Amino acid sequence: MTATVSGQAGPADLTAQPAPPHASGFWTLTLGSLGVVYGDIGTSPLYALKESLSAAAAGGTVSREMVFGIVSLILWALIFIVTIKYVLFILRADNNGEGGTLTLMALAQRAMGHNVLTITLLGMVGAALFYGDAIITPAISVLSAVEGLKLVTPAFDPYVVPVSLAIMIGLFAVQSHGTARVAAWFGPITAVWFALMAVGGLRHIADDSSILAAISPTYGIAFLATHGKAGLLALGAVFLAVTGAEALYADMGHFGRRPIQVAWLGFVLPCLALNYLGQGALLLDDPDKIENPFFLLYPDWALLPMVGMATLATIIASQAVITGAFSLTQQAIQLGLLPRMQIRWTSETEKGQIYVPRVNWLLLAAVLFLVVIFRSSSALAHAYGIAVTGTMVVTAVMAFFVAWRFWNWPFWLAATVITPFLLVDTIFLAANALKIPQGGWMPLLVGAVLVTLMMTWRQGTRIIIDKTRKVDVPLSELVTMLEKSPPHRVKGTAVFLTSDPETAPAALLHNLKHNKILHEQNAVLTVQTEDAPRISDEERVKIEPIGDSFWRIRLSYGYMETPNIPRGLVLLRKQGFKFDIMATSFFLSRRSIRPSAHSGMPLWQDKIFISLAKSAADATDFFQIPTGRVVEVGTQVTV
Repeated sequence: MTATVSGQAGPADLTAQPAPPHASGFWTLTLGSLGVVYGDIGTSPLYALKESLSAAAAGGTVSREMVFGIVSLILWALIFIVTIKYVLFILRADNNGEGGTLTLMALAQRAMGHNVLTITLLGMVGAALFYGDAIITPAISVLSAVEGLKLVTPAFDPYVVPVSLAIMIGLFAVQSHGTARVAAWFGPITAVWFALMAVGGLRHIADDSSILAAISPTYGIAFLATHGKAGLLALGAVFLAVTGAEALYADMGHFGRRPIQVAWLGFVLPCLALNYLGQGALLLDDPDKIENPFFLLYPDWALLPMVGMATLATIIASQAVITGAFSLTQQAIQLGLLPRMQIRWTSETEKGQIYVPRVNWLLLAAVLFLVVIFRSSSALAHAYGIAVTGTMVVTAVMAFFVAWRFWNWPFWLAATVITPFLLVDTIFLAANALKIPQGGWMPLLVGAVLVTLMMTWRQGTRIIIDKTRKVDVPLSELVTMLEKSPPHRVKGTAVFLTSDPETAPAALLHNLKHNKILHEQNAVLTVQTEDAPRISDEERVKIEPIGDSFWRIRLSYGYMETPNIPRGLVLLRKQGFKFDIMATSFFLSRRSIRPSAHSGMPLWQDKIFISLAKSAADATDFFQIPTGRVVEVGTQVTV
């Protein structure tokens, strides 16, 4: 079944491919990537080292050996996972410039075929876990920033949760207005934030310059070898330092590979490394500062301004994750993994500026629930990590299929390159699995529910297609019959929407059966989602005559585009097909779905599918067809 996205596109040409940026454009993109791509990983120093050492000490005293070991592990996690895996390798797996879990799935499907369930399931799991991450990131980031108020004065302690809730409500409430106006400030603000982190770290490295030895991986290996389960728990917390790494790949379409790579290697990585080394030196000098080593890097007079900057940085990080959730939803709908939803464009010039009301309010409810239940960033840290490690494992597995079958690498070479990444990701996943009882269950529960919904939607749509196909009439046979015995003709054009261009649409059959008429021009239209993110106008529409008054039309859209049927049909004028929207009627089949005990799904799954189908956005809005030109014909079908 063809899946697409609803929304109201602005007048901008959404299919145009961006031209290669010149020098000034390159640096603008590089600066812009700091806010969107690196916002999440840039807030990790607020809590990563503190939580890692707290897990290692397990309530005891923080030793020098622990500080060296944890700082070493964090630095090498940044080098191996972010730099080598993502920046140097995964960013190569782009689909016409786009990246992300579902883009990787589309590439793997193109190489392996769309009927390979393993690839689709991996894509579903990766997407579902991203939603789990999108719930936790705003909660833990904002909480960790607002908790800095307690260092200003303990009297602020009772207000941490209420202030965090207010910030969250405000952030989600403004989503419908779009972020185009303020997004221009995200890059510069985040650049200042990274610079301040680097300065804070540099101020304290001199406290105990021996911390520079932690750059050697031997300290991290020795720590893991001598600390048993506490070492594994600490390793799970170390992973907090690289949460947000998947954003490098997911946001590649907005900024391009080179700006993201240059920003990381030339600015972000050095700033993060200096901050973690500074926190380590601070704790070597005074282990009692483990309460909040990040904010204690700064003098008392700078504490309140840094809390303010941290709050801004966490809001920007949260915004990037929310935007990512909207974009992922759009792709999932286009790829047939979720039912249609209303999608609004909030900018006429920025192709990525979209707003999905249903996703926005579901995310807000989940985020508020987490803040109220967990109440602190330390408690939430137990829930964080497992969703991201799961996504990274999925990314590594799908990257293997892409390298092997799409890039045509020899099997041994693909396996040799991917195995180290997969091994490290799996170790981190195992370490985070130890936190499942303390809160790690939450993203897993969200992921399991979403995978179930996606599997149900995909399976249900296939059952409906198979059932309707059994009673369908081949379109070519129907056209031949109508030419031999033509019904009464009426003026104008009729467009019949169908997911199968080879069979006669149900709406056409019902129109002939009950109204006994046929229009002068009849178009059987299929809207198809391609494996590419965007399709050019030249490749958008294909038309094929199948009789004196029948045409078969196919409109193609990328999985990151919003279909607009009237605009697509206008392109047919170049091919000689006269199209006048005011003389055209669009015939849609509206299915009434009933559960069946003998279908391919259990009854509980039937009911879930029916409720999903009922919640789907109206096809008229979905395809942006003028409501006054639509005729809906009802049919019943069981699943």
